[in-house]
Amino acid sequence: MKSFMPMKLKHGILVITSFAIAMGYLEAAVVVYLRTILYPEGFSFPLSPIPGDLALTELLREAATLIMLVTVGMVAARRFSMRFAWFLYSFAIWDIFYYVFLKLLLGWPESLMTWDILFLIPTTWTGPVIAPVMVSLTMILLALAILLRGEQGRVSKLSLRVWLGLIGGSLVLIFAFIFDYTRFMLVRFSFREMFSLRNQEVLATATQYIPDTFPWWIFAAGEVMILFSILWYWRKK
Repeated sequence: MKSFMPMKLKHGILVITSFAIAMGYLEAAVVVYLRTILYPEGFSFPLSPIPGDLALTELLREAATLIMLVTVGMVAARRFSMRFAWFLYSFAIWDIFYYVFLKLLLGWPESLMTWDILFLIPTTWTGPVIAPVMVSLTMILLALAILLRGEQGRVSKLSLRVWLGLIGGSLVLIFAFIFDYTRFMLVRFSFREMFSLRNQEVLATATQYIPDTFPWWIFAAGEVMILFSILWYWRKK
């Protein structure tokens, strides 16, 4: 039977997947150390106070992780669209296996509906574990669509219409992830104050946050926008 994916793409997927899985373990290991230090009784909301210097270090670590994933895309291909695809693919695999290794190492999360802190840039993102996993699967779908079009000799460049759909959907998803935490903080601080990592009152208040509701309807709207854009892109000649 003829292989669906060309050998060149198979090789790239094998190499990038291996790298991303290793990064996923590294990320999980860091979280194991952090939870041992900060949450010896177990990770749960409300969170224990995080020293300002440690919070800044964690934020910079996340930025460094993004730089590493962007670099993967840059060295994996020459065209921007293909670089973007490899970045998406490596990011998604890394994120999924981060949770796989946390489950193996800590027995956490208890379920896909367990709440987690997902990101700290530009503010705290929270949501049930299933939400970032769904986003990662969508990222893999888009990445493979781009890579397959490129390998098949079709135009892999994303049109302005597709970009607008992807960016618009992504912004909606980000809003869904920061919605509950931002609403909690803005009741107590100004928009500018809530971004201060040196403000001890802000940090102390952040530790009182307990996730309330996840705006699934906002999340679903973002996912639909992105999936429609992927479909439009794939069907384009």
